[in-house]
Amino acid sequence: MEVNLLSILITGGAGYIGSHTCIELLNAGHEVIVIDNFLNSKPEALERVQQVTRKPIKIYQMNIMEQEKLEKIFSDNQIEAVIHFAGLKSVGHSVKNPLYYYRHNITSTLILCQVMQKFNVKNLVFSSSATVYGIPESIPISEKNQLSALNPYGRTKLFIESILEDLIKSDPSWSIVILRYFNPIGAHETGLIGEDPLGIPNNLMPNILNVASGERDILLIYGDHYPTKDGTCIRDYIHINDLANGHVKALEKTLNFSGIETYNLGTGQGYSVLEIISTFEKVTGIKIPYSVSAPRAGDVPICYSDPTKAKLELDWCAKLPLEKMCIDSWRWKLNNPNGYKKVQYAN
Repeated sequence: MEVNLLSILITGGAGYIGSHTCIELLNAGHEVIVIDNFLNSKPEALERVQQVTRKPIKIYQMNIMEQEKLEKIFSDNQIEAVIHFAGLKSVGHSVKNPLYYYRHNITSTLILCQVMQKFNVKNLVFSSSATVYGIPESIPISEKNQLSALNPYGRTKLFIESILEDLIKSDPSWSIVILRYFNPIGAHETGLIGEDPLGIPNNLMPNILNVASGERDILLIYGDHYPTKDGTCIRDYIHINDLANGHVKALEKTLNFSGIETYNLGTGQGYSVLEIISTFEKVTGIKIPYSVSAPRAGDVPICYSDPTKAKLELDWCAKLPLEKMCIDSWRWKLNNPNGYKKVQYAN
């Protein structure tokens, strides 16, 4: 399908998923406008997106809760669709600061939708999460699974989904696609763009990379007595490029229907923690020493998606294997040992 948009607004476009999505959108011929306050991201990410694609991005450094500034952006640009990534995303931080999370994630979305409505821009792709499934009632997880949330971060996603459902009921002319992500890992194959978590990372792959690079001596595995084949948790890991491509498909969907639809973006296959470690060791030749500690509260044993709906309705499926997720992650780490800091790269 050939899609011609004058411009797409991406909130939080400098983040891990946002920056890779910018690449896919630019390569698909779209014009991209990014709003980011760089609280959890770096401007350098967008510089590299432009380096990779050789296409310009219009960048606004601001918080989307600044409504007057947001309205001016809509006034100054012919925006036809919005992909909404911006939001706080640390589970642990949300437990300690629930009001901060509710205010930022929910209020910012309300303001964004109000401004979109004012300027008659009604095509929206919303970045949600598999956290809205809570403790899954069945595996694999389909979009029909019961929804719940185990922490304030997850509840903000769940509340926003409900707000968008109410918006559609009040005005059916909107076109909204909600994307529930599973576990993105990997990096762009150039090694220029990848995940750059602030502080101590919470996710598995950044911690593996830190051990592989010598920044940490040993990897901690949280529990090895789960009812799985090797005792460690099983998750649905998806290459970040596949996930980014899913947003292009979701954007195309918004241009061809009115209403609201929700899609899982995952591979439909689960990998255990030990399988991820073993695959990383195989493709890199680097041994990852680990030790087992107590399980974390709230971790479910098995969580992976049923992505059938996305395949049937978006013509999308994950294509890149676990081996590529691992080797692309390692290439990013080798090229960027300190994350997004200006260094020289070998071709």
